[in-house]
Amino acid sequence: MNDLLDKKLLKLPLELDQIKNMIPHRYPFLLIDRVNKLNPGVEGEAIKNVTANEPFFQGHFPGEAIMPGVLIIEAMAQLIAVIYVSKAIVELESNDILNDTNYADRVGYLAAVKNIKFKNKVIPGDQLILRAKVVGKMGALSQVKVWAEVNGKIVVEGSISVSEKV
Repeated sequence: MNDLLDKKLLKLPLELDQIKNMIPHRYPFLLIDRVNKLNPGVEGEAIKNVTANEPFFQGHFPGEAIMPGVLIIEAMAQLIAVIYVSKAIVELESNDILNDTNYADRVGYLAAVKNIKFKNKVIPGDQLILRAKVVGKMGALSQVKVWAEVNGKIVVEGSISVSEKV
């Protein structure tokens, strides 16, 4: 078992209140509902329950509701933030991360979105399974493989580069 769970700083699955204590996003821009798997600083899995009540469905698209691809990318980026912040929680041995004066240094910044492929629509009623895994690091830049599935089928895949503040 990893240090995060050994020290009882966070307990999986991470529910919405725990996620809100880790990242600053709020409605309507908080796009992950639960984190089911987490290896701090390395990888994670989260879910986004897509409902017909999402505000973006009002205009995307009338008559055929489809979750905007850019919001799926944002949801995957939020999972990456949880992965980074969980590592900081382990290092600090504290889950009061949002009040840490160096919080911005720990989250990372979206630097690039590469080779994203949209393979299928995400519609109301879908449960989006988001996955991210750090696959490379060079200096302050990390390369993260990301993908999202609905019913076991990949709907989006690609990579996101994240830069740590230096």
